[in-house]
Amino acid sequence: MGESNFIDYVKILCRSGKGGAGSSHFYRAKYLPKGGPDGGDGGRGGHIILRGNRHLWTLLHLKYTRHIFAGNGEPGSRGRSSGKDGEDRTIEVPIGTAVYDAESGKYLCEITEDEQEIKLLRGGKGGLGNWNFKSATNQAPRYAQPGEPAIEKSLILELKLLADVGLVGFPNAGKSTLLSSISEAKPKIADYPFTTLVPNLGIVGYRSNQSFVMADIPGIIEGASEGRGLGLRFLRHIERNAVLLFMIPADTDDIVKEYNILLNEVSTFNPQLENKPRVLAITKCDMLDDELIEEMRQHLPDGVPTVFISSVSGLGIQELKDLLWLTINDENNKIGVEITHRDLDMSHRVQEEDEFVFENEPISDEEAVEEEEWDDEYWEEDHIDDDYTGR
Repeated sequence: MGESNFIDYVKILCRSGKGGAGSSHFYRAKYLPKGGPDGGDGGRGGHIILRGNRHLWTLLHLKYTRHIFAGNGEPGSRGRSSGKDGEDRTIEVPIGTAVYDAESGKYLCEITEDEQEIKLLRGGKGGLGNWNFKSATNQAPRYAQPGEPAIEKSLILELKLLADVGLVGFPNAGKSTLLSSISEAKPKIADYPFTTLVPNLGIVGYRSNQSFVMADIPGIIEGASEGRGLGLRFLRHIERNAVLLFMIPADTDDIVKEYNILLNEVSTFNPQLENKPRVLAITKCDMLDDELIEEMRQHLPDGVPTVFISSVSGLGIQELKDLLWLTINDENNKIGVEITHRDLDMSHRVQEEDEFVFENEPISDEEAVEEEEWDDEYWEEDHIDDDYTGR
């Protein structure tokens, strides 16, 4: 996995900008020695903003840019001049990226649309200059507000591929072969297990110039939900699929048993997946005759639409595409009907990323930071901000 350019889990350190200090200044002129307070306000610190980008499909660029710091606001000056706002920093991520607190694992937000923007860390407000505090009883205020401190946070970014159909099966079940035969995707195919080491996406053409997206993940083995094999790391990529296509080879001794094992692993990883619409494809059927296929139909799981296919000969491929298209477009099977966001627990984390230690960068007193409490009020207030609300 170390040589792969497909990065779907990364830990980064973000810091918003500190607000600039207000100015405590008094106007002085040749014929106006007591012109009164005219200290300007400090500029606000820069925000850390997350933005969806449909042209990205991996988090590789963040693996080598782990420190993302916004600019500090400049202090106010005389003549009621406000300081310049700090520069915002925008993090471009693929659609389907979820954000978690690296310390607690708490779910924070998710990008689901192109150009959607979410403010992750708010820049510190600039301090008020002394001219704001003048009054009839306090005509010469000699104080101004300091700027609010910056906010620093370690975050986990986890990519979940958004596709219409997710392929689920044991190693060598024919998932990659199917994807390569009905789309332009070119996944690695070989006659040994675990040839697929990273997820693959393919656009499947359908009748009348229509299409849907299919995602292939590494093969699942029994115990994948407990960390065995490669399946656990990539099961997250089928969480946002509309339909799950279970694939079992025709030469399997017990199709029902293998199907139940796969379903158990998927539902153990995320119980919500048990309610996803499912289709079963019996693969490698090019050597079966009609009589044998009818006999096998008597020993299939109940309640699951089943198609016998062969990616090599094309047997049942059009029937499978028709069934998938109908299932995807069923009004009850839309991706956005209900999505349960779970927090990261130890079994769903990537150890090498969690153990990553950021380089020590000393912070001066002027750049002091504070820990942000991630409560519901923060996000409610954030989402009514017209400048940076998610669209």
